[in-house]
Amino acid sequence: MRIDVVTIFPDYLAPLELSLIGRARRAGLLDVVVHDLREATTDRHRTVDDTPYGGGAGMVMKPEPWGRALDAVLDGGPADVGRPRLLVPSPGGRVLDQAMARELATEPWLVFACGRYEGIDERVLLDAAQRFEVTPVSLGDYVLNGGEVAVLAITEAVARLLPGVVGNAESLVEESHEDGLLEYPVYTKPASWRGLDVPEVLLSGDHAAIARWRHQQRLERTAARRPDLLAPTAADDPAGLAVVP
Repeated sequence: MRIDVVTIFPDYLAPLELSLIGRARRAGLLDVVVHDLREATTDRHRTVDDTPYGGGAGMVMKPEPWGRALDAVLDGGPADVGRPRLLVPSPGGRVLDQAMARELATEPWLVFACGRYEGIDERVLLDAAQRFEVTPVSLGDYVLNGGEVAVLAITEAVARLLPGVVGNAESLVEESHEDGLLEYPVYTKPASWRGLDVPEVLLSGDHAAIARWRHQQRLERTAARRPDLLAPTAADDPAGLAVVP
């Protein structure tokens, strides 16, 4: 997968050199290229923003640098890929969930446009739609200072689903949200710690019993923490949780 990120803070993306994502990059499983939007400016002050038409507080990111930067991304990207997906982090975008992460993991080329201030001039997205599949995306119902935090989160959520990035692919199967439920609680050695014991079923060696316990724990944890993920009948009737698929 190829990922391009356009930002005025390239150093913000340094964590993508670390951990599994950094290893995937070094192994050639993931190609990440970060572009400084200010390199696409033409004035000596490297200006990327201006006051909004219609008045109001804050500044708006100018269309000219963005147009040149996105043109350069297309010109420097892989020639054998069609229209890349342009992800624009925004509180007004589609909320990222595990289903969307799986969807994005099938894309060969993702491009991120990191807005700042009051956002990017809307004409940039209208123009980009002629060459990109434009998708505004949100991490949730809150506002951040810019899109870089979202890029870090989305890249990690997506890249870990690529073949070879996570060493044990089976560890992806029973994670939270993979089938609509939260993950069960996990334990390791020692069996007793500060007066707290590992549930006996996990020490029993009875794999069927362990599977049933884990499934029930997932149902109960989801009901307690995220009842919105459960079927309405199950959420209203905890005794019926076991019938939720």
